[in-house]
Parts: sequence; structure tokens; C-alpha cells
Amino acid sequence: MTSMNGGFPASWPERIRALDRGDITPVPPRRAATVLLLRDTPEGDAPAVHMLRRRTSMAFAGGAYAYPGGGVDPRDERPVRWAGPSLDAWAATLRVAPAIAQAVVCAAVRETFEESGVLLAGPRQEGATVVADTTGDDWEADRTALVRHELSFADFLARRDLVLRSDLLAPWARWITPEFEERRYDTWFFLALLPPGQRTRDVSGEADRTAWLRPAEAVAGYAADEMVMLPPTITTLRALLPYRTAAEALAAAPARDLTPVLARAALDADGTVVLSWPGHDEFTQVIPARPDSSRGEAR
Repeated sequence: MTSMNGGFPASWPERIRALDRGDITPVPPRRAATVLLLRDTPEGDAPAVHMLRRRTSMAFAGGAYAYPGGGVDPRDERPVRWAGPSLDAWAATLRVAPAIAQAVVCAAVRETFEESGVLLAGPRQEGATVVADTTGDDWEADRTALVRHELSFADFLARRDLVLRSDLLAPWARWITPEFEERRYDTWFFLALLPPGQRTRDVSGEADRTAWLRPAEAVAGYAADEMVMLPPTITTLRALLPYRTAAEALAAAPARDLTPVLARAALDADGTVVLSWPGHDEFTQVIPARPDSSRGEAR
């Protein structure tokens, strides 16, 4: 998506102009899911959010703070043991077909486990339960197998006789990477409460730092240019500022607008590029035309 804290990737202007000329075709966005894990703080003034800083070597959003998450695996559409709202209910909420809704929810739960060690699943028995500890060697072996695509999430749940707890997820936002980007994602953001007895672990090979931060702390770090974030990350953090507890934030999720946010790029007559994110004016950027070109020449 956008670059960080006010800048933009050097490749963007020419890619935008090339897209305008018809020289490149937008890459279809890959479906993805990410989860804002929440836990209450002792002071009770705000929930803390689990964040990780992506390694600078990462091709997408290197150096940026983000949440556990990633792309949908085709195997995420395999039938899984399921608890919570039906697939039809999830399809209506996410505005997609039931199979896609399952894949997105599975990706959210799977990626959270892969990148933080937290598993939103529980034993198949009466009553809503969730696993209490995922720190043993056997759990780590399964987590590693999932990361390496040696094990599907459906097979992982079946082998352990677990059900996916979709009721522990609350949809929060949806953002789509701009059409002119080389790597594109159609990403659903979810909230989830850290299950009792579980703890996050620094296990993501894509991150060089993890931290639990109050939203206000992270927002202040962004404002001071001390923390790099993409627009979806800072926007979803700011949306948490009014809430004093994780339960309050989760209760507010059903009223959230899940209309996807997609950046727009407009070319002025002189070749100036105007980038905008509908509903998020602060991210609007103006990229001056190259001294030796204009829109007419580019065409």
C-alpha cells in the first residue's frame, strides 16, 4: 500500500503514469487477513494491541509496524470444524461467498497462530472453550509445519480434534492495496481478545520486534516518526482510541463500516499525480510532474 508516514515508494509515480497509459495491467489483489490481538491493561484505561515490526528485508512494507496476518492459502477453503456464526452469516458480514468467507476467517486464525503462537481454537465439546497453552514443543512443531506449508490448517485442527472459534473474531475494517502496486492485497482486519492462559511469542520470521502497545502509544510513535506504519495500520489503531477495554472495542465491531478502502490516483494535465484514500484525507499526496514530461507527453 502506501509508503510510510508521509512518503511514497520511488516506483509509484512512474507506475501510476504507466497504468494511466495502459502500459501495465493491475495485479489482482490476493485475499488476506490480519488480527488486532487485544488484552486489557492493569490501569484499565485502554486495551493493549499486539504489534510486530516487519523486517526491512521484506518485499512488502519492510520496516513497518503491523499485526499478525498474511495471505489466504488456497487450502484455507477446505472444510474445517467450526464454532460461532455460520458461514452464511460470515459471508453476509464480509460481503463475499461462503467459501471465501471461510478462507478469510481461516487465514486470520492460521496466520495469528503462525506469527504469534496464539490459537483461536478449542476442544470439540459442549460449551465455548479455547486451548489454554500452545507453547510446548509439539505445538511449535505444528506451527512450523504450517509456516512451511507442510501442513494444512484443516488437517492441523482435525489431528488435534479442535474447532475453529470464529466467534472470537470481530471484523473491524477492509483495505485493498492500490491498483498501481506490484504486490496487492485485499485485507480484512479483525479484532480478537487474547485467550486466557495463552501468550504471544516472538516467533514470526518476518518480524524483528514485537510489542504490546496501547493505541495511544503507537499513534504517538507514528506522529513522531518513530514508528513506521501503513495507512490501514494507523487508521485501525486510531479507531481503538475511544475504548477503555477490549470488551468495549469488540462490542463496537458490529457497527463498523466494512466498505473496502482503495486508494485513487489522478493525473492532472501537467502530469502531477494526486493520490487519495477515500474517507482518509490526511493521506492525500501530491507528486509533482517530472520537469521533462507532462501528461500529454507521457501518453
